Amino acid sequence: MAVGVTVADKDESPVASIDRALRILTVIGGASRGLSLDELSAALGIPKSSLHRILAALKYRRFVSQPEPGGSYFLGTELLATAFRFSDMLDLRVTSELNETTHMAVLDGAEVVYQDKLEASHSIKLSSVIGGRNPAHATGVGKALLAWTYPTDQAVKAWATVWSPLRAPTRRTITSPPRLAEELALVRQRGYAIDLEENEPDVRCAAVPIFLGRPVPVAAVSVTMLGTRAETGRLAELGSYLSRTAAEWSDAPAAGAPGH
Repeated sequence: MAVGVTVADKDESPVASIDRALRILTVIGGASRGLSLDELSAALGIPKSSLHRILAALKYRRFVSQPEPGGSYFLGTELLATAFRFSDMLDLRVTSELNETTHMAVLDGAEVVYQDKLEASHSIKLSSVIGGRNPAHATGVGKALLAWTYPTDQAVKAWATVWSPLRAPTRRTITSPPRLAEELALVRQRGYAIDLEENEPDVRCAAVPIFLGRPVPVAAVSVTMLGTRAETGRLAELGSYLSRTAAEWSDAPAAGAPGH
């Protein structure tokens, strides 16, 4: 018998496998920086051979993600999307109150993945689609996620180094790691992020993170409008509104409050 493989591993029942998968998701969900295979094995007491098979299945279904080969595991976009579809508090009904296009997205490596999008009655043409991706550093939702996922200048610069060179969809996109670190520090200070035509020309938005009781955001929500209707003051109003609404969703302090 191979070292590290027990009879229980070889003949594991479907119920035991499901239990292990749920334990894996619970542990990964509590690790803001992800966990390696070795760390998961140690935390769960599951042999790496069995653990790798379960993780492969979870990755295939996008319930976990591994942005870099051999790197850490994170909760996957499909798991988060399933949770959001189930939960009424994250159905983006702010659209009905504001009558503006609303997005919800999650962070996946250097990109955001859109999990939901509701159009305003005065629909505007946008490149975003559900399941689509955009550079995190160039979007409001992305900056809201990055600001609290990487809450120090050093962490932001390390992230930017991994994913450099940062792409510039427009001439307004911030691609310098030091400048991006400054921008994200400002996001944390005011509690919301702003996209000033950094991903698409003449499109602006305000965005906030959603924490759901966790130390790092699990998603972000934005309100988007044409630049001609989005003066700085209006974006500040939207950012404050979203921050209050997100605090209600999360049953937590507003994003700019201490602890976030």
